[in-house]
Amino acid sequence: MNAPLPAVLEPGAPCEFPPDAGALAEPNGLIAIGGDLSPERLVAAYRRGIFPWYESGQPILWWTPEPRLILRPARLHVSRSLRKRIRHKDYSVEFDTDFSAVIRACAEPREDSPGTWITPGMIDAYLRLHRLGIAHSVEVRRGDRLIGGLYGLAIGAVFFGESMFSRETDASKIALQALCESARARENALIDCQVPSRHLCRLGAEPVPRSEFTTVLQSAVDAPSPWPFKIGNQRQPERT
Repeated sequence: MNAPLPAVLEPGAPCEFPPDAGALAEPNGLIAIGGDLSPERLVAAYRRGIFPWYESGQPILWWTPEPRLILRPARLHVSRSLRKRIRHKDYSVEFDTDFSAVIRACAEPREDSPGTWITPGMIDAYLRLHRLGIAHSVEVRRGDRLIGGLYGLAIGAVFFGESMFSRETDASKIALQALCESARARENALIDCQVPSRHLCRLGAEPVPRSEFTTVLQSAVDAPSPWPFKIGNQRQPERT
């Protein structure tokens, strides 16, 4: 018997994806190949719990893994050492002050991963989403220096986390804590962490069945109010 194949999407074609049942078990969650990174297609994908993830030289690969890792903002685990850093407050936290710098920092090579899936095409696509008010960033600074942050998409009551970075100890955790703190005002707020990792599980994220995740999404992405980015020294999004 031939192994199932993911759907093939054509650039510029209608922004439709196959049902979750079409996702492969191996590689886990691959549901489609091709298409484009237009704002319309990206938003349609995330609303379905599907996200792009591929390396330079590959076609665009679309994923909806089983299980899915999520974080309820109120369940974030803040360690004693992190609480101490937060109380010390020798940094500032802001939203949407330099999305471009955050996504480019996330794309930089790391000790455990010299390559990156955040390709120039991905950067351009998410910069477009930021200008449309859909993609957002959290910046952690010490003085004028950017020491950590994260970025993702906010659709309804869901923040679809994409990547984070640290240039100093716990800087990305501080960004995540600020994001969770801003989100607790919403009862149905949810942070999508995509694929299970020990690091995020230690911070309180939990794997759930894909079917449960997509069921929650059906109402959460249609929540009437925007994500509550209200903390620290908030500025207007950049226009570059």
